[in-house]
This record gives sequence, structure tokens and C-alpha cells, in this order.
Amino acid sequence: MADYNAEGGISSAGSTHDSSMSADVNSTAAASGATTPSSGASAANGSTAQNSRTAVTQQENAAELSFGVDFADIQILSNAQVAVYLQVSARSADNRDEELHDVYRKTQKYVDRFNTMNNKEKNFQELVDELDNLQDALTTFRKDTDDGEELDLNTYEVAALMNLVATDTLVEEAVSLIPSLSRFPETAIDDILDMIRSTMIRIVS
Repeated sequence: MADYNAEGGISSAGSTHDSSMSADVNSTAAASGATTPSSGASAANGSTAQNSRTAVTQQENAAELSFGVDFADIQILSNAQVAVYLQVSARSADNRDEELHDVYRKTQKYVDRFNTMNNKEKNFQELVDELDNLQDALTTFRKDTDDGEELDLNTYEVAALMNLVATDTLVEEAVSLIPSLSRFPETAIDDILDMIRSTMIRIVS
């Protein structure tokens, strides 16, 4: 089973992280600067502590799509996709007369609350296909800049877009919610939003 990630949904591997994927910066700084005055290295270690804080900040900066080595090769799923997987798990547990774990129930409650791509009357497999197709379309989206650079969406951005975008979301709102999108031209962001809108409309209709 995938691990819960409050910001982007569910990560397909790795341990559980909170929404900001924050590290214990204060503990890192304290450990780096924990020397006695007699060592003559207090100033140096103070600098090391500052460098540690800076390094952690640089590693875990969503606006710059930097999340540290733990998230280097992890696919992040949207709340809607997680909701689908949890439904499958719940059915399987029910068939085996197993009681659902409390963590499972809390995760299910969270994704159900924030799932904007859900229709209980929709065929289950049809819903799965719509979500997978949207994820694939966003993952393979490419935009060439005037400088010849090819831009694509990070797996975090894909999940965040599927989580946060509504049918009436404008380009400015999308960039405000996901600052890293600012590297794309507005026309490209609008194309991305159109893909999401179309999927949402098909799901809820």
C-alpha cells in the first residue's frame, strides 16, 4: 500500500511525511553547534548549524520542486486516486471480514473530504480510467520555450494540480496555489487547466 502524503496525496513509496515535508531543523542546528567553548570551534560549528538549516531549506522547497533525496524517484498520487485505492482495499478487507485500521479510516476521511473528482454514480472502472488518463496526460505534457528549453510537470505538480484545481480555476489562481508553475507561459498553464477541467466535467456529469 502506498504511504500518505497530505500535500500531494499518496506517495507510491517511502515513509510517511507531513504536508510540508519538513525536517527537524532545530535539532539539526543544535547537533551541529553542540561543542564546548574549550574546543575553540564554537564559531565554526555555529556556521555549520546555519549551513545545515540552509541545506534543509534548499532540499525541501516546493516552489523550487526540491524535496530532498527521499522523494527523488517517487510518484505522488492525487487525493482522487488515493480514494479509489482505499475503496479497493476496503472492499477487500470487508470480503475477509477484517476491521479497517484507524490510520486507514483517517486517511479515507481526508481524501473523501478533499476529493474534487468523485461521482458515486460513475462506473468504478470508468473513474479509474479517467484519473489514470489525466495523470498520464499531465505527466507527458511538454512545452518548448522561446529559448529552446523543454518544460514538463513534476510529479508533485501533477498531484497538486489534480488536488487543487477546480473547473473555474484561472491561470493566476493556479500559479498562486502552485508557485513552481510560474516557469510555464500562461498559455501552457491554460492548456493544463483545460485538460483537468475536461476530466472533471466528464467525471461529475
